[in-house]
Order: sequence, then structure tokens, then C-alpha cells
Amino acid sequence: MKRLTVPIVAAVAAIALIGLLGYGLSARHDDRSIDNAVAKNERPQAPTSTLPVLGESTKRSLAALRGKVVVLNFWASWCPPCEDEAPALVATQRRLQRDGTGTVIGVTRDDSSDDSLKKVRDWKINYPSLRDVDNVLARKYGSTNVPETFVIDAQGRIVAVSRGQIDQAFLDNAIKTAAQ
Repeated sequence: MKRLTVPIVAAVAAIALIGLLGYGLSARHDDRSIDNAVAKNERPQAPTSTLPVLGESTKRSLAALRGKVVVLNFWASWCPPCEDEAPALVATQRRLQRDGTGTVIGVTRDDSSDDSLKKVRDWKINYPSLRDVDNVLARKYGSTNVPETFVIDAQGRIVAVSRGQIDQAFLDNAIKTAAQ
């Protein structure tokens, strides 16, 4: 009987471990509720947070930007597509600032401040970036990668989502939608 006890206990432990692994994998799914709502032409309320401003000792609240169109872009210094889309975001910030209708806000993820600040200079980023140190804001948006971009209308509702690199055409179309 003792001979059977060890293999049975080992088998039960292995089955339990496999069950936990299976549960963990199935429970870890990307939250695409925002994407689904936007795809149905709904405008879900944009989550907000107050985050530290990159390179400063101040914080900034996304809620304080109500009344303006906001292009919220999650990025990181180590992300090649983030660098590729930066010129379109810079041009968009220039236009939104000139017209007084909105702003681009960058949100750095999984990145050091020094690396992010270096890329702000290298990529000539002209819009503020916030630091999402513990991915608190990213989780609220269901953001799991970079780059990811959310366009928010003046009422604080999400009108467009891109889970990947954006271009000027995406930004122009999304901003036009946000202004309607």
C-alpha cells in the first residue's frame, strides 16, 4: 500500500498543477470591451487617472482635459513602431495646439524615465508624456502592448482605438469623428 501512495499523491499533484495552469491561461484574456463598444459606434467613457509627468515632479489628471479632444498614446522607448508613429503624433499635436481643440498625451509603459526622456528628445516629441509606472491606466484601457492609441472626444468618450502602430490617416479620421 505504501508503494502506491507516492505515485498517487504525485499524480494528484500533477493533475492539480495542470488544472491551475489551464485556469490561469484561460482567465488571462485581453479586455477588448472598449474596442467592442467603439466598433458598435458606441462611445464608452474614457477611464482617467492622475499620473506623474515624465521628467517633472508634477502629476497630471486626464479628467482635467475634458472639453478638448485627446489622443492618448501608450508607448515605450524600446518600441520600434512607437518611433515610426511619432512623426504623425507630433504633427497632430502641432495641429491640435494651433487650433486650440485638443492635445496628444503620451503614456510611457514598462520603461525607465531616463530612456523615455532620451526618446522624447531623439524623436522630437512635442506633447506631454505621463508615466504609468504600475500600468494602472493601461489596465483600465485593456492595454497590453505598445503602441496603442485611444482618441477621446471633448465629452471624455472614446471614439477610436488602435492596438498597434497608427498613421496620419487614422489620426485625421479619428479626430474628425471626435469633433462630431
